[in-house]
Amino acid sequence: MRVLGVDPGLRSTGWGVIEQDNGRLSHVANGQCVSAGATLAERLLSLHDQLSEIMARHAPEAAAVEQTFVNRDAAGTLKLGQARGIALLVPAKAGLAVGEYAPNAVKKAVVGVGHADKRQVEHMVRLQFPGIKIAGPDAADALAIAMCHAFHLASGGRLAAALAKAGA
Repeated sequence: MRVLGVDPGLRSTGWGVIEQDNGRLSHVANGQCVSAGATLAERLLSLHDQLSEIMARHAPEAAAVEQTFVNRDAAGTLKLGQARGIALLVPAKAGLAVGEYAPNAVKKAVVGVGHADKRQVEHMVRLQFPGIKIAGPDAADALAIAMCHAFHLASGGRLAAALAKAGA
């Protein structure tokens, strides 16, 4: 199964695509969508167009987006939420169910600690995908989001198989 992970941001939205096959993960691609335009609407449209092109090029079967955390700057949080809306819209428009994970859940799934820092997340992504070229910190986070979603999908599949075997 091919999984797209998205780390939304108004200036830079990270994305990562991985493949999950029989419990093994492999890297497909990663990058950062840098918004362009003078107005908020133009920047959001730019992110939409770039993510749509990534969807068309890599044809993921599942997608996940990091949840927004609230910070001290309410205007910044609102703008981040609008970029996150684009990150949710693009895969949903392609017919995918979109998983959503809190930053601490992603860190716990990938690093084992919910309060890991960005360097630790990137280190674990590099361990999982040796020799990978990561486009930047937002792309590393997006790959971690994709990994987290792949882990959750795999565990859900194992649970469903166990229940089916048990006749439930």
